[in-house]
Amino acid sequence: MKKLLFLLIGILQSCASKQYLKKHGFSGEIKKIIEKTYVIENNQKKLLNTKTLNFTKNGRVKTSKTTDNLGNIIEQTEKRLWFEKRSYPNKLPYYCKTRWKPNQRERISCYTQKQYKQNEVIVHYTKNGLIDKIVDNFSTFYTQQYQYTSSKLNKILVTDKDNNLVNTIKFECLSKDYKGNCLEQKKESANSNSIQVTSFMFTYQ
Repeated sequence: MKKLLFLLIGILQSCASKQYLKKHGFSGEIKKIIEKTYVIENNQKKLLNTKTLNFTKNGRVKTSKTTDNLGNIIEQTEKRLWFEKRSYPNKLPYYCKTRWKPNQRERISCYTQKQYKQNEVIVHYTKNGLIDKIVDNFSTFYTQQYQYTSSKLNKILVTDKDNNLVNTIKFECLSKDYKGNCLEQKKESANSNSIQVTSFMFTYQ
């Protein structure tokens, strides 16, 4: 009986995942977020994409849909019991499994239905549950190192496998709501010298 219990716990832990809302630093009981991302060109905002996320009661993504500036679907996701299904308009869907690893880490691996691996990342977390760094374990082998001020993201440093700096991405929250969640966030990439602004619309429980 003990062996069966330990096996069950191991299976549950291997398929567990961090709450999306917690690891991204959102506050309050949120059931839906609509994100609109714009690029700033000639002092004007141009819509790039819109992402709608629907959450379970425990803060994980139940479904999501991302569309381009014309409303065409780019990606849809759906939470299943043991994995997440990611669907695209012009290629086979991915089936992504999350496995919990020691020392505050998750391994997220995505496959096609024929079991061909498409990508894999190792996500490391801080002691308070925020993303510490994301290591690409399949294609670029780049590492994204997250930096925070008062638990709010302000910078991501992108380095290659030899720890050379590849890019610096700066974040600034321009306004917040009554829950302390960011309503408008500015993102600057040193590589492309571009500025993006993302607006957030929250639906609370």
